[in-house]
Amino acid sequence: MERDTFMEILAREGFREVVTVTREAGGFLDTHAHPFEAKALILSGGLRLRAGDEDQFYRTGEVFHLLAGKPHSEQYGPEGVTYLVGRR
Repeated sequence: MERDTFMEILAREGFREVVTVTREAGGFLDTHAHPFEAKALILSGGLRLRAGDEDQFYRTGEVFHLLAGKPHSEQYGPEGVTYLVGRR
């Protein structure tokens, strides 16, 4: 997905806070949850999300969506990851 299209989707769906996040190569975050819903577009690199029984690796151009309060862990690819995320 292209950045402009993603930004239009975020606006249409009511995601008012939008930030860019960059994480280091090979890094990780143990299981945690956020008090906000998040929808993100991978701009570069890759990210593995584990949430419950789901385990998915996201690459450049792909979108992931997490509901508020959803426990998950994150592992960043060999180049790290940068993603654009809308929060609500």
